[in-house]
Amino acid sequence: MSRPPPIERPRRARRRRTEEPVLPNIRAVGRPWEPYKDIYHFLLRRSWTGFFTVVGLGFLAANALFALLYVAQPGGILNARPGSFEDAFFFSVQTMATIGYGAMSPATRYTHLVVTVEALVGILSVALVTGITFSKFSRPTARIVFSERMTVTVRDGVPHLMFRLANWRHNQVLEAHLRLVLLRTERTAEGEVLRRPIELPLVRDHNALFSLTWLAMHRIDETSPFHGPEALESLRAQNAQLFVTLYGVDETVGQNIHARHRYELSDIVWGGRFRDLISDMPDGSRRLDYRVFHHIDDSAVAAPRPEPADSPRPASTSASVSTASADRVLP
Repeated sequence: MSRPPPIERPRRARRRRTEEPVLPNIRAVGRPWEPYKDIYHFLLRRSWTGFFTVVGLGFLAANALFALLYVAQPGGILNARPGSFEDAFFFSVQTMATIGYGAMSPATRYTHLVVTVEALVGILSVALVTGITFSKFSRPTARIVFSERMTVTVRDGVPHLMFRLANWRHNQVLEAHLRLVLLRTERTAEGEVLRRPIELPLVRDHNALFSLTWLAMHRIDETSPFHGPEALESLRAQNAQLFVTLYGVDETVGQNIHARHRYELSDIVWGGRFRDLISDMPDGSRRLDYRVFHHIDDSAVAAPRPEPADSPRPASTSASVSTASADRVLP
């Protein structure tokens, strides 16, 4: 009698970088790049590093421009070297920042007029940068961590597509709503190619008080796109992706927050099971171990993996279970 093939343990997924965009990169052509027409949203969408880089470059460029105006009239700045761009630049910095050390000062009417314009520009710039900085700092954000992979595990005799998420802040997210959307490419009868979103129903898509963890499950029944022997191959051919959206109210700040995450079909572990996070302590308390949040083991009941209809079928039920258990990670 031949020995059954060894069970391949699910390999742990490579940790995704936190800065990886949820939506795929899109290159738009035919649209001019005009950030100055929507400068507020342009700066709000930048990271803190990008924001301070833009502000710093703008500050240097503005002072360089005014320095050229000061140099245009030699002798316009007292105690400055004639024709020195460096002295004019640092005088501009002192003027725009309202420092006024007193070592250099305007000497002509032309220089006084330039100083007046620069003072106005400085006041408006400080007000705008301060407002945008406060908006970025006070903008409500959600610190929600999603599992690196999804699993397909049998629950009550029915396969379920599962993933989990956790509230990293340990506060309350009130009236949390969770949505799972499958985005796939379809071709119409007229030959047009469309990207069509399909919302996948969850066993529980609402959580009144989301504070710790949440195991989300999608039932793979006859209405699910994952149901059927050719479902996976069809979804791969359609370049399908899964998008998760969480929406709720942060109890601490009392404002709406949202979080998003993207899964690929290759992120699904067939027959895997998330490792338990909560354990009982001797003193009666419970411990939540986030070190195993992304860990998946193979102790779950193996879900029969769909196979193409024209592929050879195993001769017995036991052989089918062995084959499904031996190949748990989707390629």
